[in-house]
Amino acid sequence: MKKVNNSHLTAKERSSLSFPSKWLFKNKLLIGKILDFGCGFGKDVELLSQQGFYISGYDKFYFKEYPKEKFDTIICNYVLNVLEPDDQVEVLMSVSELLKPKGKAYFTVRRDLKSEGFRIHKIHQKPTYQCNVKLPFKSIFKNDFCEIYEYQHYNSFKKKDQECPFCNPDLSTQLITETATAYAILDKFPVSNGHCLIIPKRHLGSYFDLTLHEQRACWLIVNRCKEIIQKEFSPDGFNIGVNINECAGQSIFHVHIHLIPRYKGDVENPFGGVRGVIPSRKEY
Repeated sequence: MKKVNNSHLTAKERSSLSFPSKWLFKNKLLIGKILDFGCGFGKDVELLSQQGFYISGYDKFYFKEYPKEKFDTIICNYVLNVLEPDDQVEVLMSVSELLKPKGKAYFTVRRDLKSEGFRIHKIHQKPTYQCNVKLPFKSIFKNDFCEIYEYQHYNSFKKKDQECPFCNPDLSTQLITETATAYAILDKFPVSNGHCLIIPKRHLGSYFDLTLHEQRACWLIVNRCKEIIQKEFSPDGFNIGVNINECAGQSIFHVHIHLIPRYKGDVENPFGGVRGVIPSRKEY
C-alpha cells in the first residue's frame, strides 16, 4: 500500500535565495519570463521579483493556481528528490509543457542523501519520502550537496550522427510533452485532428526491444496525451496502435505509438476498430 507522500512538509522557510537560484542568478541564466515550479513558500519568487525579474511561482500545496502561459526559464529546485517515480514523471511532463520552444529549465537535485525511501520528518513527525535522482540532461553544476541539470526540449538541439527523424525531430515539430525517457509530438501527416506519436528516445526498431521501464514511460505519456487531446479536440473515441516490422506497416524503424482520436461519423462503419488492419477480418 502506497504511503501518503507529505512532500509539502519538506518546504523550508528561508530569508535568502536558495543556493541553486543564487547560482543561476550569478551565472546570468535567469532569462525572460521565469517560473519557479514547486516554489514552496515562494521566497525565491519574492526575492527575485524584488531584483526586477519577471517571475511567478507554482506549488501544488502553497501556490495552487496552475500557470496559463509558457516561460523562457523554469527553475525546479529540490522537488524531484521528495517525489516517487510516477510523480517525478508528472513534474517532468508539466515543465516540458510550460516551457517555450527555445526555453531552458533547470532541475536541481540533492547529492547529500544518505538514505532513501519513507522516513519520519524530524519536525512534523509525519512520513515523507526522499530518493536520489539522476537525469539524462546536461549537468552544469555539481558538488557534494547538489547537482543542477539544464533541460531543453528534445527537438531543440541536433543529436550528432543520427539521421533518424525521431532521434532528431526538428524545431518545427510540435512537441506535446516529454519525460526523461520518451516524448510525444503531433503527427506530420495526421489521420485525424490530434493524431500524435509517442516516441522513446532510445533508437530501437521494435516495441518489444524496449525495456519495461521504457514501455511504461511511453504508456504514461499516452495517458497524458489523451488528457491533452480530449481537452483540445473533444474526440469521441481513440485508436492506439504500434506497427512492428515492414509486414505490419512500419515505415520508420524507430519505435513509435500512434494515438489516433476518433470522431463520430469519421468512417461509415467503425465496427471492428483496429481489426481493420486486415480489412477482410474486420467484421466477425
